[in-house]
Amino acid sequence: MFPILDITGTASERGRMHGALAKRRVERSVASYRSLFDNCGIGWREAQRLGRGYREVIGDFSPALLEEIEGIALGADRVVDEILALNARTEILPPSFPGKPSGEWLASRLGRTADFGECTAIAVSPSRSANGQTLLAQNWDWLGAQRDALVLLRIRGEDGSGCLTLTEAGMLAKIGCNDRGFGVCLNILRSADDGAAPGVPVHVLLRALLDCGSVCEALERLRAVRFGASSNVLCADRSGDCAALELSPAGLHVVRGDDGTLCHTNHFLAPEAQRAEVGLPPSLSSVPRLACALRHAKGARMHDVGSLQRLLRDETDGLLSVCRHPDPDLPQEARIETVASAIMELAQGVMHLAPHIPSTVAYEELAVSPATALA
Repeated sequence: MFPILDITGTASERGRMHGALAKRRVERSVASYRSLFDNCGIGWREAQRLGRGYREVIGDFSPALLEEIEGIALGADRVVDEILALNARTEILPPSFPGKPSGEWLASRLGRTADFGECTAIAVSPSRSANGQTLLAQNWDWLGAQRDALVLLRIRGEDGSGCLTLTEAGMLAKIGCNDRGFGVCLNILRSADDGAAPGVPVHVLLRALLDCGSVCEALERLRAVRFGASSNVLCADRSGDCAALELSPAGLHVVRGDDGTLCHTNHFLAPEAQRAEVGLPPSLSSVPRLACALRHAKGARMHDVGSLQRLLRDETDGLLSVCRHPDPDLPQEARIETVASAIMELAQGVMHLAPHIPSTVAYEELAVSPATALA
């Protein structure tokens, strides 16, 4: 299992605890993204300069979260601009990621177009849940080498509220849920306007959303926000409300599910958002992964943790499946795989986590509160 870091106190204190407890993993994150940015033609010094450009917009959005970022840098003995670059990595990466090696270069080596799609997520409302409670789940697909930088942050705020998030060391949040029965998942999207102007980085937004108690509250939190790049936040709450919040520099579009489930992969579903989308290469797995998730969603009359595990372990499309294994024909810097898999029972404040490719490991139960008894 990934290290579980219990962090408490003020924003600055939480950041320093994060940085100090995960210092070696923060170093791994910095090394990974230094290499990744360089592979896209962005040197680490330039990445830090670009990261610094997000400081003001983060501070305007949430002074406390900027303090937490500064605390991480202090605790991990890193330059603040490095931690800003990590938290803005989605916004700094070009819309055409991976950039170099390009899809065309890889095609010339492989005789086919490489797939860089990432992540499959699903929300299940109480009407389709076997125990009548909301479920939220995701496979997180990313570069396999970055698995060694992952941490679980169990955060306790000054007001006593708590959340649990799986993230990359040095970054505020990613997949997670809180003790108010609200949870978030993330799908990266790409649009032509990504990175054109600083906006609130999505990993900062995810941390802010983990202070919300409902989908309605999350929507209100995002209404006036300017976004620096495109992402989808699939979120749900204990009441059963579920929504895909498709974010881009063009604004916020909300997608709702039908029949009690909502699935999302790595392309825009809102028609009005699709106009600025970067075109999907023919082999990109996003469309077939979504079709697979929809089949699973409709195929079971009622869903539980077991049915979602079966979806997240699905390998029916080989290397382009929901459960992704690395393509050995690709160079290391281009090997996307499922680095972890999470299923959240929001009312209970419980996350079931597979810390590797989910078809190869068991899911383990974790609680938002360490005092919560797990069956």
